[in-house]
Amino acid sequence: MKVLICGAGIAGLTLAWWLRRGGAEVTIVERAPGPRSDGYMIDFFGSGYDVAERMGVLGDLREIAADISELAYTDPRGRRTGGVRYASAAAILGGRVLSLMRGGLESVLRSSLDPGVEVRYGTSVAAVRDVPGGVEAELTDGTVSRADLLAGADGIHSVVRRLVFGPEEHYLRPLGYHTASYLLRDAGLAERTGGRAVLVSVPDRQAGIYPTRDGALAAFLVHACTDTALPADPRSEITTRYRGMGALTDRILAHCPPDPYYDCVAQIRMPRWSRGRTVLIGDAAHAVSLMAGQGASMAMGGAYTLAVELLGADAGAALERYERRMRPFVLGKQDSGRTAAEWMVPHQAWRIAVRNRLAGLAGLPGGRAVMGRAFRRLSESVIPAA
Repeated sequence: MKVLICGAGIAGLTLAWWLRRGGAEVTIVERAPGPRSDGYMIDFFGSGYDVAERMGVLGDLREIAADISELAYTDPRGRRTGGVRYASAAAILGGRVLSLMRGGLESVLRSSLDPGVEVRYGTSVAAVRDVPGGVEAELTDGTVSRADLLAGADGIHSVVRRLVFGPEEHYLRPLGYHTASYLLRDAGLAERTGGRAVLVSVPDRQAGIYPTRDGALAAFLVHACTDTALPADPRSEITTRYRGMGALTDRILAHCPPDPYYDCVAQIRMPRWSRGRTVLIGDAAHAVSLMAGQGASMAMGGAYTLAVELLGADAGAALERYERRMRPFVLGKQDSGRTAAEWMVPHQAWRIAVRNRLAGLAGLPGGRAVMGRAFRRLSESVIPAA
């Protein structure tokens, strides 16, 4: 089997790993000029953790995982208003959770690839045509690649999805927020936060930092915004939106680079994820949004599921089974993401107060049982038990 994958992110790398392990000929094209190191901090558990364990890369991931002691909520004056110790949350999940930079996860997956997987950077898909028994893709470097299957793993703004399924606006469902992230180095700020993730919350806005393994800090910002158009100058937009949120936020903003990661918070909802010999995986097919917090895990779970099906049957039947297995799971995560949005970045002060108090329940004996049920639902995996 010959497979062309568009996108060298988490979904594409995971799919390539499993297909190559099964003997497939795999080529990845990636429009970025080289491996990316950007991204934001993620809590990695559930399906992704299970797949990483089967790939034998958990040891490598633990080496790059951040050692975060606590998630602390504060007000603009710096007063602690709630939080949860990471050890308490990890205990509820049986220790099967890691705090990782998204770029770090990609790096480990990339390093674990079989040398037989060809990765072509600076290249994407320009046109797609179905041909007898497969698919033909015209690439942006002028070459043509013919394969048994084309997998679009190129993210929420997928080119493959647009070419094969139609305009993005048919499938993109904004949740009413914009987000930004970037890495910064500030020894004084790192010492002040002391290994904690600190979030400053006011109605419709939240700004914070997470410590990383190498001493850097990952800035993470979310604010309410119903405009789907992205600003021409993200840095200016960020400094304007988050001004007045206290000394900690001002210090974070002082480090904002000219080109931070910036996007609207959205989901992708589609009636089908495959057409002919083209299939979508990860955020290209079913972005759950950062509000659900499991985009990386869903990408790995979906890639593993697709690979298992492709290696066990003809492509047509495999794509049908992949979708039947994944869709109910995805819909549940998307529902959770939409519900969580108004609590992750509340519109009202009273919701912030309630959220902050509830977060602390994970550290209390009685509250741990209540929070445990919620955490276990979040960590449900699409991967069958070994």
